[in-house]
Amino acid sequence: MQWHHRDLLDSAGSVSVPRLPVTRAVRSMVTKFYQHILALAFAVKEVNKSPNILPNITLGFHIYDSYNSARMTYRTNLDLLFNAERFFLNYECGSKKRLMAIIGGLGYDFSMHMANIIGLYKIPQFTCGTIVAEERTTGVRSFYHMVPNEAHQYMGIIRLLLHFRWTWVGLIVVDNENGEYFLQSLELMFSQNGICSAFTERIPELITFDTVGDLYAVVSTMYIPFTNKRVSAFILYGEALEILSLRFFIFLHDPRNEETASFRMVWIMTMQIDFILTGLQRSWDLHVFHGAISFTVRSKEVQGFEEYLQRINPYRIQGNGFLRDFWEQAFDCSFPESKDLINVDGACIGEERLESLPMAVFEMQMTGHSYGAYNAVYAVAHALHVLSLSTMYHRRKVRGGDLDHQNLQPWELHPLLQGISFNNSVGEMLSFNHKKEMGGGFDITNVVVFPNSSFRRVKVGSVDPNASEGNEFTIKENIIEWHQGFNQGLPLSLCTDPCRPGYQKKTKKGEKSCCYSCDLCPEGKISNQTDIPDCFKCQKNQYANKDGNECIPKTMSFLSYEEPLGITLASIAVTFSLIAALVLGIFIKHKDTPIVKANNRDLTYTLLVFLLLCFLSSLLFLGEPGKVACLLRQPTFGIIFSVAVSCVLAKTITVVLAFVATKPGSRMRKWLGKRLSRSIIFSCSLIQAGICAVWLATSPPFPDLDMQSLTGEIIVECNEGSVAMFYCVLGYMSFLAIASLTVAFFARKLPDSFNEAKFITFSMLVFCSVWLSFIPSYLSTRGKEMVAVEIFSILASSAGLLGCIFSPACYIIVLRPQLNNRAQLMRKSEWHSGVPTGWKPKCFRLPPPLCLDMGSPFPFVAIPASLDIKRKTRKPKNTQKQSTRVLGNLPIHCAQSMQQCEIAGCSVGFLWGPVILAHRSMIVWDHVCTPSTLLIMGESVVTKFFQHVLALEFATNEINKKTQILPNVTLGFHIYDSYNSARMTYRTNLDLLFKSERFFLNYECGNKKKLMTIIGGLGSDFSFHMANTVGLYKIPQDLNL
Repeated sequence: MQWHHRDLLDSAGSVSVPRLPVTRAVRSMVTKFYQHILALAFAVKEVNKSPNILPNITLGFHIYDSYNSARMTYRTNLDLLFNAERFFLNYECGSKKRLMAIIGGLGYDFSMHMANIIGLYKIPQFTCGTIVAEERTTGVRSFYHMVPNEAHQYMGIIRLLLHFRWTWVGLIVVDNENGEYFLQSLELMFSQNGICSAFTERIPELITFDTVGDLYAVVSTMYIPFTNKRVSAFILYGEALEILSLRFFIFLHDPRNEETASFRMVWIMTMQIDFILTGLQRSWDLHVFHGAISFTVRSKEVQGFEEYLQRINPYRIQGNGFLRDFWEQAFDCSFPESKDLINVDGACIGEERLESLPMAVFEMQMTGHSYGAYNAVYAVAHALHVLSLSTMYHRRKVRGGDLDHQNLQPWELHPLLQGISFNNSVGEMLSFNHKKEMGGGFDITNVVVFPNSSFRRVKVGSVDPNASEGNEFTIKENIIEWHQGFNQGLPLSLCTDPCRPGYQKKTKKGEKSCCYSCDLCPEGKISNQTDIPDCFKCQKNQYANKDGNECIPKTMSFLSYEEPLGITLASIAVTFSLIAALVLGIFIKHKDTPIVKANNRDLTYTLLVFLLLCFLSSLLFLGEPGKVACLLRQPTFGIIFSVAVSCVLAKTITVVLAFVATKPGSRMRKWLGKRLSRSIIFSCSLIQAGICAVWLATSPPFPDLDMQSLTGEIIVECNEGSVAMFYCVLGYMSFLAIASLTVAFFARKLPDSFNEAKFITFSMLVFCSVWLSFIPSYLSTRGKEMVAVEIFSILASSAGLLGCIFSPACYIIVLRPQLNNRAQLMRKSEWHSGVPTGWKPKCFRLPPPLCLDMGSPFPFVAIPASLDIKRKTRKPKNTQKQSTRVLGNLPIHCAQSMQQCEIAGCSVGFLWGPVILAHRSMIVWDHVCTPSTLLIMGESVVTKFFQHVLALEFATNEINKKTQILPNVTLGFHIYDSYNSARMTYRTNLDLLFKSERFFLNYECGNKKKLMTIIGGLGSDFSFHMANTVGLYKIPQDLNL
């Protein structure tokens, strides 16, 4: 077995202290590395003493130094193979020595130099150094790694930085191939994890300079990054002696530690870095590294190792030149040439204790690299043991009954090493994986430096790639002792101050991603941690608070009966429902009265019932939406409203047809009746029902949760299923409403006794206005407000129909029952049917004198047509008073609200004389007076003109009494007025021929009436107007010219 060590002996005496190889005459030993040799010797000693491993074989070893030189490494390899210089510990196994394995090489480069030669002989090589790149050792079949893969260390560094949120770090690496590979690997991982390097400095392997200025320039360049106040975390990567180089640069710039004492830094050191002081550097202060975090190879405490170290005495061990060199360097003494000089000052007496040395010089506890060498010895021993026990080996190698150990070959160990699994002396299970790497991880230690420059390592965490998920990296933050400059507070290493919750990072242009500004989170997003790169939205059932740093659970929102708005709407709906029921009861109670009959009783009942259902249908929109409620809401509303609007349309059409049918010769009479109204209602409602049926069959409404529309609420709503079908229902209902409005609008000036057109017009204006305003309001609201808008539209439109159509009739029925009789309706009929188009009365109010009723259904007054009087009134000071004017011998009371009172050019009257007929309490309807204008004239008669009527009546009575003339026939007569108008003359002639409205003096001649002659016409013009029509039917006409 061979131990091949790098830097065991190092050079001294020049400015380029750490790197120049020198001859052994001026060598300076790195005393701390000597523990690796002692760990090797201790393991060999344990194996040789153990009866369970290689009972008949004794292991030995050689020790070689590479002198930190590739050339010397190759030379020592050749000496190892062909010229063994000495044996360690005087192990002599005869003249024939078999080299079975090589252990050594802390530096990766020197391990590869060794592999270039040793690999040719397939000798197993165990390295205790780093594994920089896996692919660089893939082709070396004899290479075995006693330390974990360095990639796990990279992962640990990243996890450490992320744990403490150190995103702005400095990198200091050795200037060689390994350092470049480390930078490339770490920079890639930095970019993947949001970490940035503030700077990158390279420590040269060999410092050369011509002048002191050149040296100062190099030192200043290395020193400048330490003054960056934003950077607190420094990652140091290199070989074992890089700490010496770094401390050397700091010492040259600040030899008195005046600036260094104020440094606030956290050093993160890779596993190769060790705290080593040699020679003159032993007096240097190490407090700049206090609180450093170091990755070390995991090791176990080996029982008996410290006792073994304590028993070492250079005077007891002979032939070990390394031990004497180590002793002199470690204790700063020298061995006298003779024992007589042992008491001389500075002489090594052999009683010095290793445990008294500072840890920077020598450690009593086995380090990770020494533990690797220790385990390498056991791996070789167990492989040799298995090989020696092989039955095939015995059959092939036994000669004369004895086992021939000289024929063992190193290459025979490879199959055994790759599959070996064993417990070392501390009970740890060890094995190599398929990459020939020893399993395990790294320990994370906190370096605590004491005032006397001694230090100790405190384990504060670990990196274990074989641990369960989530436990690969562990750190105990509370036991870490930081640099005194941080006052035991958590160090910060950031380019910018952290963004608080509620803010997000915004990268600055032209700078690294770690240098950013902080912007407020957009509305609706939050950040609940510091340094969040992007704010995020809350879950669907949550919303962001005002500060943008917390998600608050949303509340369920629907229009319920318990809240004030729901109670108000429900109360209004119930109230209007009761009103509609009351109106229906009133109409049913007074069903036989003229006004109820005149308003189409059956249509009225149907409309009131469905208006009642309209009010009640709004209650379906209250409460938490369920499956049944959602199915019934819109279809029920659409069908009920369509029936109600169809009833209004039917009433309007009936009014128009009734007026048209009263004209002489009209063919519309056959369309009048209940069948027409029922057909209109049924057909219009059936179309809406079909639309709703298609809607429910294809895409029915269903309960849904809207989590996006309102910030702090989850809207429990009915999803319409098909928005197009919903608007089809509304569109068809709007079509019916517009049709009703159009028909009612054009029929609004028809005589009152025939229709309710003006009330229907106003009601449909209200209805259409409500639903036109509903659409933008419905689309612009969400949640319970949207439901409230629809309920309000239902109630408002239904109340408009109920109030505008039925309030006038209810007023007459309940408050003015004296007007609810046939006579009042007929008076309206006679007067309105006889108002000439050209007549322009002006709002006279005359007191009623004597009322002369000649059996006529209405009282009237006769005024000579020759009267042409115009009177004007002043605007009164008091609107409650009336002014009086005199017309002939009749007083005229003019309403104070009118500006002018006059009768201008009125020339109307009976066929036989111009008279004026005016009806009491008449609402005048023409293009001059407004519908609210009243013309009230007293019941007075011009007796002279009325004699013509009496003479006609007298003659008829005489004939009917005589038995000689028409004994079996009774004469009757009708009286018509021409109103002193050619147009009205023609119209009365047509009514006389085709429509007998009534008989004067109650002469009733049965259903069959025969017009035999016409008497009348005081004026020739009117007589000839009559003759133009009557003459066509050859009816005799007697003129009174």
